[in-house]
Amino acid sequence: MFAAAWLLPFAWTLLSSLQSEQDAASPGLSPIKGPLTLQAYRDIFDGGNVPIWAFNSVLITGAVTVITVVVSTLAAYGLSRGTFRGRRALVAVTVAAILVPPQLLIVPLFQQMLAFNLVDTYWAVILPQTVAPMMVFVLKRFFDAIPRELEEAARLDGASDLQVFRSVVLPLSRPIVAAVSVFVLIGAWNNFLWPYIVTNDPDLMTLPVGLATVKDTFGLVYAQSMASAVVAAAPLIVVFLFFQRRVVRSVATTGLGGA
Repeated sequence: MFAAAWLLPFAWTLLSSLQSEQDAASPGLSPIKGPLTLQAYRDIFDGGNVPIWAFNSVLITGAVTVITVVVSTLAAYGLSRGTFRGRRALVAVTVAAILVPPQLLIVPLFQQMLAFNLVDTYWAVILPQTVAPMMVFVLKRFFDAIPRELEEAARLDGASDLQVFRSVVLPLSRPIVAAVSVFVLIGAWNNFLWPYIVTNDPDLMTLPVGLATVKDTFGLVYAQSMASAVVAAAPLIVVFLFFQRRVVRSVATTGLGGA
């Protein structure tokens, strides 16, 4: 039932994108009102810098995913195993940060980007997205469940803290790291508001932002709007289908879905 509720709007969008503008705008309950055509896709690729926007999305999403996963994993391990003063306070701050709506941070973040002269650069889009307290908390919960005896045994064999983390903790953490990576990737790819705010140069826009400008350029065009939505969603669908079993298994074994 849930799958049908999600697939029905996407199927409607896909079929509507394969209609001519005249057929797509005509009244009727069926999404197919005429012969199928790829003209809407030709129009959005001819009317915008879609290859550049796709490259920007891949670059930014890849950078955000790698940086976020690395930083969050190291921070979570430090909060889980660290013995420094103020560790509990940092954990409390991390949990509190999860409760802060991201919209409240837009103005101060934009002011910081202006102060560092980063507006209209890749870094302005990437850096604010790499702070993920939710992912730090989820990873910390997983690290807390790893028996400390395994790490102590490795230390008795002469392993350093870095070797323990790399050889013992990380191999056991592959399911949660994979799940976190996929969720971060999806969030970074779908992020529209922040890239829309900090990028004015069309050559720096991400795919969702760029496709929105195509819609504005041509006015209210139903088929092109539907085609833009399909183009933006297609890569994520492919990624999820490719990693579906691993993501579902990771969520089931780590509890990420209810974290």
